[in-house]
Amino acid sequence: MIVRTAVSVRPTGRHTSAREGLRIVPMLGPAFVAAIAYVDPGNVATNLTAGATLGYTLVWVVVVASLVAILVQFQAAKLGMATGRSLSELCRQRFSKWGNRMLWLQAEVVVLATDLAEFVGAAIGLQLLFGMPVAVSAGVTAVISLLLLELRRHGRTRPFELASAAALLLVGAGVGYDVIFVGHQDAGGLAAGLIPNLGGDGALLLAMGIVGATVMPHAVYLHSALVQGRGISAQAAGRQPALVRRILRLDCSLALGLATMINVSMIALGAGLGAATNGAWAGDLVAAHGELAARIGGAAALAFAIALLSSGVSSAGIGTLAGDIVMLGFLGRRVPVHVRRMITMAPAVLALLAGAPLTDLLILSQVVISLGVPVALFLLVSFCRDRTLMGPLTNAPLTTAIAATAAAVIALLACSLPLTLLL
Repeated sequence: MIVRTAVSVRPTGRHTSAREGLRIVPMLGPAFVAAIAYVDPGNVATNLTAGATLGYTLVWVVVVASLVAILVQFQAAKLGMATGRSLSELCRQRFSKWGNRMLWLQAEVVVLATDLAEFVGAAIGLQLLFGMPVAVSAGVTAVISLLLLELRRHGRTRPFELASAAALLLVGAGVGYDVIFVGHQDAGGLAAGLIPNLGGDGALLLAMGIVGATVMPHAVYLHSALVQGRGISAQAAGRQPALVRRILRLDCSLALGLATMINVSMIALGAGLGAATNGAWAGDLVAAHGELAARIGGAAALAFAIALLSSGVSSAGIGTLAGDIVMLGFLGRRVPVHVRRMITMAPAVLALLAGAPLTDLLILSQVVISLGVPVALFLLVSFCRDRTLMGPLTNAPLTTAIAATAAAVIALLACSLPLTLLL
């Protein structure tokens, strides 16, 4: 349950005073929860595979997608702050019953694909750390993610946000440690990777996977709900739009900036490990653990497994919360979180029991997620440009143009993907 409280927000001058800074810090945090979605196991799989098979070629995709993600999450936060409602709630109020059902169905497909990636990633992490069968580890992941959600369900919002930030840092520390010690890094290649290029077998598929893993649609719905109840009412936010923008921009820049560095580091790790094995390793996560153990040592392998487990468990909890917000917003209904977790984990457990190739499954899930990105972006742009809805927090025309262009480009890539797979 989200509680909204209204407080006055004093005008700020050119520089934020120490007292104002103390008021801003407690309002930071929602973006760090959303940022967990940007370093989930799908990101790990797509980025490592891209690095192993294409070197640094797709670094530019990570950077551009991350910049779009920062813009998108900033808009989602503004929307929630300005209206006091989530993106899915606004859709229910504006569109027809059948229109909302269609929007809910596509959003649920995205959430299911997201859950698939998160459970598979956490299952691999538990298998690598404890030798646990992957099907059993999926159930363990569900229990841990539900315990994490209990923090928020009982009004413990701040501990929930701090736990998310800690998970983000833990993933970054694990990946960073391995990047440093795996070696074989090429600074020139990394710089060249910033130049747009889709050459190479499977580059478009991996690029779409990176986009889906980076511009996460469910995080858009989630963030627009998380900013509510932060001590600023919609009315107070409208009276001080400059301060609200500053807070939200800082929150998004810090959280997603860290996620961007982690994702680039994943590509660097994939490229370094691929070079160290002379191309013998092509991105498989289980094999990566073995290669790190053999070439660097047990500490590197342990850091990789902990990072993967942290990514999967934390993002699984975020995925469940996002699914709850999506259903409640579009349909005005809520399924008990335990029931939802059992439903959404079922495809992952079935895939694990069937022995599906785990890394390929993770990449495919990200491609499916990318197909839902244009829908969320177009909805967000449409609402954020509406002055009657957003008031002083309405998007500037340039912001609307950039966001709409990004949505159009992603939609074009998504539409071209099936044809590419058939050729």
